[in-house]
Amino acid sequence: MIVSKQNSAHEWTVASAKAHLSEVISRAQQSPQTITRNGKASVVIVSIEEWQHKSQRQGSLATFLAQSPLAGAGLELERDNDRGRDLPL
Repeated sequence: MIVSKQNSAHEWTVASAKAHLSEVISRAQQSPQTITRNGKASVVIVSIEEWQHKSQRQGSLATFLAQSPLAGAGLELERDNDRGRDLPL
């Protein structure tokens, strides 16, 4: 297997990934595969199962806000009564 200069089984250069795309995909089924460009990590290829798991919604905005450290802190916000200005149209 040809890998990037980092010599990791999970890192590929762009050229290596192109030349061994089937292998990159097969390995991504087991663990994320990083593709480097100019020696720097550029993208990660993961299995569809991992992508769906990581991108699945975890609760609602209301739940998130209720679990915030500021929930119940007595923070009071006031709105400005300024209605803006009238503009001729």
